Amino acid sequence: MVYILLGTGFEEIEALAACDVLRRGGVKTALVGIGGAEIAGANGIIVKADCGLPDVSLDEMEMLVVPGGGGGVESIKASRSAMDLICKAYEAGKELASICAGPTVLAKLGITDGKKVTCYPGTENLMGGAVICQQESTIRDGRLTTGRGPGSGIDFGLRLLEVLRGKQAADSVAGGMYYRR
Repeated sequence: MVYILLGTGFEEIEALAACDVLRRGGVKTALVGIGGAEIAGANGIIVKADCGLPDVSLDEMEMLVVPGGGGGVESIKASRSAMDLICKAYEAGKELASICAGPTVLAKLGITDGKKVTCYPGTENLMGGAVICQQESTIRDGRLTTGRGPGSGIDFGLRLLEVLRGKQAADSVAGGMYYRR
């Protein structure tokens, strides 16, 4: 199961493109609402979460995803339960992924220190000891996958699918969407 955290003000295209691509690839994926069942995105799109934080199972988790969007990122940082979940997932050896301003959440927890990452331009100063690489749309370093921003949404989703199910699965989904990788 892949869990995608949704805090109020999340960047819709980042969360939903990843969810869509993963589900097309046959990966069980749940949108996790922080603070409610209906979460408003940065652009006013209301999304009904599949579950809340108490419903997340660390045992079933394959990956935890933190999308960007300034408000969403601040909602996650303000939630002790969400931050604890991220720490527990990391300590349990789970895959972590984040895009746009989302990597700043992981940086606040020290998870990105020494890791090669990309993030939304202008948030580099919030990335602690991460090694910033802005020329790539997505980057994978160890168990961490990061994406640059909203325009990287589909690339990010495909990279997550590749991590979980392999290149052939990601290429198949991309082909079905008429998307060039």
